[in-house]
Amino acid sequence: MSRHVSAGTGTTGSGFPAVRPRRLRTTPAMRRMVAEHRPHPADLILPVFVRDGISEPVPVSSMPGVVQHTRETLKKAAAEAVRAGVGGIMIYGVPAEEDKDAVGSCGTDPDGILQVALRDVRAEVGDDLVIMSDLCLDEFTDHGHCGVLDAEGRVDNDATLERYAEMACVQAAAGAHTLGPSGMMDGQIGHVRRALDEAGHQDVSLFAYTAKYSSAFYGPFREAVGSSLKGDRRTYQQDPANAREALRELSLDLAEGADMVMVKPGLPNLDILRDFADRADVPVGVYQISGEYAMVEAAARNGWIDRDQAVMETLTSFKRAGANLILTYWATEAAGKL
Repeated sequence: MSRHVSAGTGTTGSGFPAVRPRRLRTTPAMRRMVAEHRPHPADLILPVFVRDGISEPVPVSSMPGVVQHTRETLKKAAAEAVRAGVGGIMIYGVPAEEDKDAVGSCGTDPDGILQVALRDVRAEVGDDLVIMSDLCLDEFTDHGHCGVLDAEGRVDNDATLERYAEMACVQAAAGAHTLGPSGMMDGQIGHVRRALDEAGHQDVSLFAYTAKYSSAFYGPFREAVGSSLKGDRRTYQQDPANAREALRELSLDLAEGADMVMVKPGLPNLDILRDFADRADVPVGVYQISGEYAMVEAAARNGWIDRDQAVMETLTSFKRAGANLILTYWATEAAGKL
C-alpha cells in the first residue's frame, strides 16, 4: 500500500519530513547529474579587441586578463577559442587616434583595422568559429558617438543608417559570418538587412543588440576601445528604468529581420532576458559586459570572492534566465572548464 505525503506540509503523519530536497544535493556527482541548467562551450562568444599599429598586446588596465590584440595575437586567440569549443568571436577594431574622424571613415575602409582583422581571422579559422563583427561607429569617430552628428551635435539617426549599411557590406566582404549592429538607431536592422541582401550577402546573419541599456558598467570597455566619447548616449541607448520599451524594441527587430537578439548588460537585466526568452522565436543572447567582468576580477583579487565559482555562477544564471548565447570575456577559459 502506497504512502501519501501531504501536499501542504511535505511530512508524514508523524510530522517527520518525507520530502527531502537535500537528497539531490549530497555529492558533486549527484548535483551535476540533476542540474537543470548548464552552459555549454558552444553557447559562448568571446569579445576581442584588435588595435592598429601595435607590435605587442596592450593590457586593458580595468579588465585584468584582457588585452588589445595585435593582428597576430588575435589569430592565436581565435585558434585557441576553436580548440576550446567556443561558439563564436565578436571582434572590435581600435584604430589609431589620428585615423578617427567625424564620420568614422576607418569603419568603411576595406583596409581599416577591423576589416583587416576579419580577413585574418577568417583565413585562420575558416568556418570553425562563427566570426562576428561589431557594426557601430563609436570606435572610429573622433567624438565617440555611435553615429553621425548633425549641425547641433545630435546623433542623426537616418544619416547614421546609411553609414551602417556601408559598414555592413564592407564587413561582410571581409569575411564576417554575423554582424552585430549595436548603435541602437531606429530601423537599423531593416536598413542593414536590405543593404546586405542587395549586395549579395544574404547568408550573413544579424545579431541585434535589441535591449542595450545606457549603463555605468560600460566604463572598462571604453578604455578597451580607446573611446573618444564626449557626453553620453542616453538619447539612443535605452533607459534602465524601462522594461516594456525593451519588448517594443524586440518586436521591431524581429519584424525587421533580426536572426538573433541580445540583452546588454547581462546581470542587471535578467528579467528582460527572461522576457525575451519567453517571447522570441530566434536565439536569444546576453552580453556579460566589461564592468561585470571587472567587478568579479577586482573582488577576486582582493580575496573577497572565489573567482572561478563566481564566473560559473554568473554564466549559469544567464542560462537559467533563458539565454541561448552568452558573450563573455571568460569564454575560452570557461569553455575549457565545462
